[in-house]
Amino acid sequence: MPVRLQRKARRNKTKAAQRKASIKRLMFIPVIKCLDVEAIRQSFADCKATV
Repeated sequence: MPVRLQRKARRNKTKAAQRKASIKRLMFIPVIKCLDVEAIRQSFADCKATV
């Protein structure tokens, strides 16, 4: 009987850990560094000009 409960407890803990990890993965926002806004705007302008 106790072995079964231990197994169930372990299963519950792993489920919780997996859930936390998946939430963490979904909430992760990469750090944006050295972003040249003007270059991006220029590239969009170039795309619109060609189309």
